Amino acid sequence: MRTLDEKYMRAAINQAKRGKNIGEVPIGCVIVYDGKIIGRGYNKRKTKKTTLAHAEIEAIAKAGKVIKDWRLEDCDIYITLEPCQMCAGAIVQARMRRCIIGCRNPKAGCAGSVLNILQNDSFNHQVEITEGVLEEECSTLLTDFFKDLRIRNAEEKKAGGNI
Repeated sequence: MRTLDEKYMRAAINQAKRGKNIGEVPIGCVIVYDGKIIGRGYNKRKTKKTTLAHAEIEAIAKAGKVIKDWRLEDCDIYITLEPCQMCAGAIVQARMRRCIIGCRNPKAGCAGSVLNILQNDSFNHQVEITEGVLEEECSTLLTDFFKDLRIRNAEEKKAGGNI
């Protein structure tokens, strides 16, 4: 299972890199059904100017069109970063089987870090969680992005002060 999980997490990482290339926070996601990727997504919040354009939401919408149903019961979702409350809720609503996470999100993660929406017994569906798949690579992608962003922001601030 680990080899397949790594294969699909690499696909999610590739999605995250696509987002990074257009200036978005590098979070990527793929949805797998019967051994085939049926949904892909990366963050597009800046691009689309909406809070709703998370990688998971983008991928869920695409997967639903392929399956021709809102239920994604036999699907596994691979995400480079632990999902937020909105995305975790969407994953539960879609009735996904598994959620495979690259790295934790200690400030906003809702698969166990802040809350565990995916496995809350009060809901009518719980999602199996696998975490730490290609964790270092997923974490480094985000860490490097924010480090570079802080440097760019400092340089812009400095350049703005010299005018």
